[in-house]
Amino acid sequence: MPSSHQPLTYPTTRQADQVDDYHGTKVADPYRWLEDPDSDETKAWVEAQNKVTFGYLEDIPQRESLKQRITKVWNYEKYGIPYKEGNRYFYFKNDGLQNQSVLYTLTSLDGEPRVLIDPNTLSEDGTIALSGAAMSDDGNRMAYGLSTSGSDWQEWKVRDVETGEDLSDHLQWVKFSGASWTTDNQGFFYSRYDEPNDATKLEDANYYHKLYYHKLGTAQSDDLLIYHRPDQKEWMFNGSVTEDGHYLIIYVSQGTDPKNLVFYKDLQTPDSPIVELISEFEANFSLIDNDGSIFWFQTDLDAPRGRVITIDIHNPARENWQELIPQAEETLEDVGVLNNQFVADYLKDARSAIKIFDLNGALVREVELPGIGSAGGFGGKRYDTETFYVFTSFTTPATIYRYDMVTGESSLFRQPTVDFDPTQYETRQVFYPSKDGTQVPMFITHKKGLTLDGNNPTYLYGYGGFNVSLTPSFSISNLVWMEMGGVYAIPNLRGGGEYGEDWHQAGTKLNKQNVFDDFIAAAEWLIENKYTRPQKLAIGGGSNGGLLVGACMTQRPDLFRAALPSVGVMDMLRFHKFTIGWAWCSDYGSPENQEEFKALYAYSPLHNLKPGTAYPATLITTADHDDRVVPAHSFKFAAALQTAHSGDNPVLIRIETKAGHGAGKPTAKIIEEIADKWAFLLRVMDV
Repeated sequence: MPSSHQPLTYPTTRQADQVDDYHGTKVADPYRWLEDPDSDETKAWVEAQNKVTFGYLEDIPQRESLKQRITKVWNYEKYGIPYKEGNRYFYFKNDGLQNQSVLYTLTSLDGEPRVLIDPNTLSEDGTIALSGAAMSDDGNRMAYGLSTSGSDWQEWKVRDVETGEDLSDHLQWVKFSGASWTTDNQGFFYSRYDEPNDATKLEDANYYHKLYYHKLGTAQSDDLLIYHRPDQKEWMFNGSVTEDGHYLIIYVSQGTDPKNLVFYKDLQTPDSPIVELISEFEANFSLIDNDGSIFWFQTDLDAPRGRVITIDIHNPARENWQELIPQAEETLEDVGVLNNQFVADYLKDARSAIKIFDLNGALVREVELPGIGSAGGFGGKRYDTETFYVFTSFTTPATIYRYDMVTGESSLFRQPTVDFDPTQYETRQVFYPSKDGTQVPMFITHKKGLTLDGNNPTYLYGYGGFNVSLTPSFSISNLVWMEMGGVYAIPNLRGGGEYGEDWHQAGTKLNKQNVFDDFIAAAEWLIENKYTRPQKLAIGGGSNGGLLVGACMTQRPDLFRAALPSVGVMDMLRFHKFTIGWAWCSDYGSPENQEEFKALYAYSPLHNLKPGTAYPATLITTADHDDRVVPAHSFKFAAALQTAHSGDNPVLIRIETKAGHGAGKPTAKIIEEIADKWAFLLRVMDV
């Protein structure tokens, strides 16, 4: 069996004479042909790469026992947060190893639950997933979306909740959309694109989103076009009906930028016009609820960490806006209205804090949470006196509590039983200086009694982009890593949303290098503080986090023993040419802009591989039908890495078939991929 020190023979990848001119800079792109996932040549390349990769993985003795242990610990009941519509409760539950969670309904919390939809019955291998569900106000109808093989494309159907039968309604070419019912329960609003070219629908750029109303029992061709903008191909629309049923709120976004517009339409008046309430992209506005013509908004306008304001739509001029809850030290993540009070979800140094305010903005109380971790939920209607929330941490599986809005009491509702002892592990939060002196927080979790001698295998995971906050969460895969003596570290890099919009912007466009500096500084801190050393340090991340790993392993190949970039954005000069990639220009900048091109080219992982360099042992993971970050990114990076790399470290690509970007991936596929990643790290780090 080949040892990790014996060089592997990689498939030869043909190099073509493709050269592009970017603002006078000539850039070769020899692996452009790999951008076509369906060509015979690409398919043969995928097969050849997988043969080498799985040949290597199958030779690792611990791989099977790892898979068995992950499967054993994974096998516990997982509950979703219950929510109520009409006189029914709804919740998701997974018995343990089901590929997809099942949606149940019941009329009282101690009643007998009934299966409403079991996605596991929709395909033999679990690759059809429920991608969205919206209940009508009376709780009698469910609009639901299905996604096949992890695609972002969805088809929507409608089910009668009482009988469990589907109605005739069938909607196609829905993408980046939920459904929002009118309060008469007769139909719902949703967004879609025009029908794409079937042959290239997983690669083609998506433009011209449209907002429609679908009336129950009618054909999709009869759906009412509510709003579209032929003059704005990048605008995307999300329609949401207010709880009182009076207004349709239309959120307009451009790409992934959190700044948005807000329009509304009066649903009580036939043929009412669409009114542009917020008509400039200058901040994020999210409607919390309305009291007649008074709209309560959560916004980061003039408040990068968020605040609550009121706008009277009868007097919408900006000088009439009023502040209800001012910006706090913590970052405001979300606000809802329950029991006629605001429930505000804050992040304090990347962990949850929940505060309740009255409708005048006065603090009522802070919710006592079970510990340091992440809390979510608190959903419901304006006059509800009970709600549910989930609490999780690095060592606490998702536990559901019922919360009494009147007394402020939390009571345990569902607690999973997992085959491990959380008291054996500990989490600490440290703050370390980045290259420019910025203090960055990092969570470090491991077995108690860890010896700080620089010998602990350490997995450093990050994201750093798109205003996404990484908060404490429970993960079986990380648990199994820590069981083996591993350290799990997660820094809250700039580019995320942990400290509001300023923190996000500090990691975008021309500032993107800050994100990589923050991650590299986290690695150096862990080494300096004797948690680990370069030979025992692995880095990982997915999507934008895959870009993070690609950039850091090309900038500092000496610092890491292993790298696990998953579904990463690796070609920073062509990312905007596929599916929804153009939308990321708000975070990355655009190669069409000369100044932004220079910044992108300077860190683009594909373009910064240097021939003759010994790179860390690398296992790239992607899926052949990812239509969010197209697999060409990983394909081209793998080909270029294998060509440039010198030394004995394996540099491999693992290509999943019948899977996409990650959403809706069946449990069986997830467990296999985790087992392969950990087996790879055990082998290359000599654990």
